Amino acid sequence: MKKSLCFLVMLFTLLSGKALQAQDQDDNSSLVQFSGITITADSLNPVPYTKILDICSHRGTSSDINGYFSFVAHKKDTVVFTAIGFKPASFIIPDTITKQKYSLIQLMTADTLTLAAAIIFPWPTLEDFKRAFVETKIPDDDLEIARKNLLSADIRMMAEDYPMDANMNYRNYIDNQTSKLYYFGQIQPYNIFNPFAWAKFIKAWKEGKFKSQKERLKDN
Repeated sequence: MKKSLCFLVMLFTLLSGKALQAQDQDDNSSLVQFSGITITADSLNPVPYTKILDICSHRGTSSDINGYFSFVAHKKDTVVFTAIGFKPASFIIPDTITKQKYSLIQLMTADTLTLAAAIIFPWPTLEDFKRAFVETKIPDDDLEIARKNLLSADIRMMAEDYPMDANMNYRNYIDNQTSKLYYFGQIQPYNIFNPFAWAKFIKAWKEGKFKSQKERLKDN
C-alpha cells in the first residue's frame, strides 16, 4: 500500500513538473519585444512622453523625447496610448507573430477641447461697475485732439515761447549791423524816447504778452 502511494506521489510530481515546464515554454514563446514610435497623424511629428500601458499585464512605459518606446509584452495583449492634447489610442498585439519582436508606428490624433468663454470683470460688485462707468473719463477722439492742437491761441502762445532758430538769429544780427551802419558817425537814437515803441509796449502789456505760459493757461 505504501509503495503504491509513493509511486502515485512521484508520478504526480513528475507530471506537474512537465506541465509547469511546458507552461513556461508557452509563456516564453508568447513574449514579444514591443517597440515603436508615436507620431502625430497630421504632421508626422514625434509625440514625446506618451504614456503606454499594457492593460493585460498592467505594465508599460513612456516614449522618449523623440517618441520612441520599447518594452516586453505578450501576444494578444491590448496596449493603450495616452498623451496630453491627443485622443487615446489602442492596439492589440497580433498572435501571428513568428519572431520575438514587433515594431509599430502609432498615429496620435489631436484632441481639441472647446471651453466656454470666461469673462473677467475688474469690479467686485455691480454697484462698483456703475460707479466706475459714470465716473469714467472718455478719452478724446482724433478729431477732438486735432481741434485742440489747432487752437489759434495755443499756437500763438507756443510761437511766442518758441526760441529763435538759426534763420531768425541771422536776421536779427543783420538788422543790428544794418542799424549800426545806418547811424555810423551819428548818435544812435534810443527806443526809450520813441513814442511809437512806447505805444507798442503798452499794447503788448494790455494783451498779456509778458505773462508766463502758466499764467496764460490760468487766465484761459
